[in-house]
This record gives sequence, C-alpha cells and structure tokens, in this order.
Amino acid sequence: MTERLPQISYDALPDSVKPLADDILKVSSAALGGPYNALLRSPDMARRCFDHLDYLRFKTSVNKRLNEFAILIQARISNAQYEWWAHETIARKAGLSDAVMKDLRECKRPTSMQDDERLVYDYCIQLSLNHRVPDALWQEAIEKMGEQAVIDLTVLSGTYVMVSMLLNATQVGIPGGGQLPLEVLEPMDIRSRLLAG
Repeated sequence: MTERLPQISYDALPDSVKPLADDILKVSSAALGGPYNALLRSPDMARRCFDHLDYLRFKTSVNKRLNEFAILIQARISNAQYEWWAHETIARKAGLSDAVMKDLRECKRPTSMQDDERLVYDYCIQLSLNHRVPDALWQEAIEKMGEQAVIDLTVLSGTYVMVSMLLNATQVGIPGGGQLPLEVLEPMDIRSRLLAG
C-alpha cells in the first residue's frame, strides 16, 4: 500500500499555517504525519479539526481509558491500520488491558471487559454498526455516565469514523513500514463478528 499524499514538511507550509503546525507538533506522536498530513492541505478545516480533536482527546468528560477504547473500536470497524497503531499504546498507558485489545484486534467481542468498558463497547458498536442506540442501552449510558459524557462519546465515535476514512482514503501507512496490526476484513464480516455475543 503506497501512501497517496507525500509527507508535507514544516518548512513548505505557508507562514500563516505554521502556528497550526506548531500546535499539532505539541500533541502529535506522529509529528505532521498521520491524519495531519492530509488535513494540512486544507488549513482552515485542519484548524477546526485540530481544535475539535483536542477537546475529544484531552478535555473530554469521558475518562482516558474509555476514550481510547472507543477510538480503537472505530479503528477495528474501519480496518484503520494507522489509527490502531497510533492509539494502542496510548490505550495501554491509560489502563485498557491487553486482553481486551487482543480480542478487539481479532474482531471479537472482548471477554474480559470491565462493566464500564462493556457499556462503551455496546454503545459504540450499536451506534456505529446499526446507527441507532436501543432505548435501554441509552438509558443505562445516561444513568452510569451522565449526559455530557454520553454526548462526548457519541461525537468521539463519529469523529473517529471521519479520521478512519481520511487515513484509509489517503492510505497512511505504519511508520517505518511496520507490520499492519489489523487483519483486513470485509465490512459484513466485521459487523457480524462484533455484534455477536
């Protein structure tokens, strides 16, 4: 898989875009790579996306472990290799267990989830694969997480669908040509596996 966009360099950016690049470089483990390489080709949108992602990653009302779990769920659904690669280490540092990540990587409903992880899994899977959340699941999420966290989780899920699409459309590879972390599966196979159980 060949990346479709050459890596943009800081020095090649217009002076008006360099402050945004500076902000990205403060938080991005991929420097100006990953999704930012594509986003910087549309600077006004990139600024809006960056601010949006900054909230969802670092200021959200959802705790870091659950937030990263939700991002990994979207990566698995989308076969988004770079997204998984970038967030697996962050999720581990945030306390998501290797067992949960292993099952999800293998496109299985994780068997050793904590109760709050089970709720996030069910919510994100229903929302992403059925585009709806059943009443009972919605009510449970509101009661256990609160309205703000449920809204933040919903927006995070949708945002990382966009990030996955951007990474997949531009064919962003694993840095250094590393091994792909996810088996590429057909959408209907992913759907049936993750909704099972």
